[in-house]
Amino acid sequence: MTREHHRPVPVPSAFFAEVPGGTDPVAAAEAAERAAVLLLRGARTAEDRTVVDRVVALADTEDIEAIAALWAGAPPESLGGCLWRLYALRAWVNADPVQAAREYDAGRPCAEVAGVVAGVADPPGPDEVRDLLDRVLRGLGEGELADVLFRAAAFARVVATGRAVLGRPAAAAAKMMSTADRLDRAGHAELRHGLG
Repeated sequence: MTREHHRPVPVPSAFFAEVPGGTDPVAAAEAAERAAVLLLRGARTAEDRTVVDRVVALADTEDIEAIAALWAGAPPESLGGCLWRLYALRAWVNADPVQAAREYDAGRPCAEVAGVVAGVADPPGPDEVRDLLDRVLRGLGEGELADVLFRAAAFARVVATGRAVLGRPAAAAAKMMSTADRLDRAGHAELRHGLG
């Protein structure tokens, strides 16, 4: 017996607002933006500090998908977009620090200025590369956001160059270079008028 398949019936968006336990996308976006502002601009109250601590802990206690759910869809030159790229870089380095160090080391001779800006210890082994990304993220609460973004961009630029030198797929090098460019543009936007 064959069964006929029908095209699904479109469901109005208002339906999802009535589903118990459903998340309001507007409220979720507002919460994500508030968390980004608190992380990058600093906490002013004890309640703010609690939110900051919880969000920072996401990187260590949850999968990167939890962070992606907060900021992956944010515009590249927004606070949330910057956080997504910084956390994604950190997650990649922590997942494969040996490969990260290899790609970084291969790119240094061809991207010397970026290597100096990034500030990885010499020689750049897995621990040194991991330490750089941790220092960059810690700098979010301690230093100027533009400096943090420029350092992360420089790191990504050296890695992208290293991927090309090592003959990795062009798409992998291009993706890392795109991350570097977006972080760099965000750093300049922060200097000009502040990211919002």
